[in-house]
Amino acid sequence: MAKKTTNESDETRLKKKVAAKLTDHKDAKVDEALRSLKKRLRRTQRKRRTIALRKKNSASKKTAAPAAK
Repeated sequence: MAKKTTNESDETRLKKKVAAKLTDHKDAKVDEALRSLKKRLRRTQRKRRTIALRKKNSASKKTAAPAAK
């Protein structure tokens, strides 16, 4: 059986985990689990931004080509 999928994205789930770790932890610089969570969050944010930028750039090229004819 497959895992049940939730409505929230990876990014929101990671943000919640990071926030929870920060509230109950006194020294965030030492915690390796928190560091890896932050790295995963940054990775997913970077991926989302690159996809959005790629879509934006491809859309502008598609609309500019017919207008030039």
